[in-house]
Amino acid sequence: MRSIICVHERYERNWSFTADYWHERWKEEGDTELYRSEDPKARITELVSDPATVTRLVILGFPAESEDLTPFSTLEKCYFDDGWNDVPSTGIKEAEARGVNFLYVREPPYGDVQWGQSVAEYALGLTICALRRIPQTYTDMIHGHDTWDYSAPGTDLGKPGERCSQMGDDPRFASGTISGKKVRILGAGNIGARYASWCSMMGADVAMWDPMAKDATFAVSGARRCFDKLELVKDADIFAPMVPLFEATRGIVNTEMINKIPKGSLFVCVTRAEVCEVETLYNRVLNDELSLAADVYDIEPLPLDSPLLGRNNVVHTPHNAGRTIDANHTRADDAIARFKIVQ
Repeated sequence: MRSIICVHERYERNWSFTADYWHERWKEEGDTELYRSEDPKARITELVSDPATVTRLVILGFPAESEDLTPFSTLEKCYFDDGWNDVPSTGIKEAEARGVNFLYVREPPYGDVQWGQSVAEYALGLTICALRRIPQTYTDMIHGHDTWDYSAPGTDLGKPGERCSQMGDDPRFASGTISGKKVRILGAGNIGARYASWCSMMGADVAMWDPMAKDATFAVSGARRCFDKLELVKDADIFAPMVPLFEATRGIVNTEMINKIPKGSLFVCVTRAEVCEVETLYNRVLNDELSLAADVYDIEPLPLDSPLLGRNNVVHTPHNAGRTIDANHTRADDAIARFKIVQ
């Protein structure tokens, strides 16, 4: 068995820790060759000598046309991933017709499982940061000692219902602990179900809406199943839409839903902003009706003059949730496991 990994550096713009990790994993099973190129015109047949002897092939970011695949005449299994570069892949059907088993990262059942853990953990971190205003107090400390002053203005006394000693929270919005909060989640997939289970474990009352999810998903995550989207949000302390962006999910969190979210609630946005009617969402945030913890936006990069930046009720990060070294490794681990089961 001869195993080859070919990675173009256009692929590594998005997944820079996958190929080398994959190489190390496969080397544990036997000799594996890794070929890499940054030449925009490079083809795998230019890199691999004697392609007719290759039985396992990984193509990352390279074209997969007939001229690329035909020389691999004894190929048994092949993984193809363009890394969102839209490189031509017209040769795949021809290769499948001659018996090559192909794995695709972006087609069922080989879905994008790699960043579920990373995004869900990030969402949990953003939630805690927003509830406790951790980024805001961090920044305030750099610029002065005012954030250390917990007294009401003009006195060293406290005032009922206002900020008190050692408290950085804003009582106008959902704050404090996740425990005891009503957490409402739209989407029970790799991200939403993980987030639900952790919030449930921390003592939250969790409900999810997802008509496609199995009952077992709700049972395992400790979430109550909700069958109506408007019912889902009407009592939310924390609301997190966690569905991917497809045409069917674009704007699924519509104006009516957003306006049903109680004043003072926290809105967590970590998958794609366009699953929401963002104008309605942003208006409520800018009117101090909701707080927002966001990693994704309708316009990216977020313009520097965006009124969302630097607000007391907004925690913002630059679309970092999904891409970790761990997600890169999981992308390879998932594919390696599927190589073993393909018949």
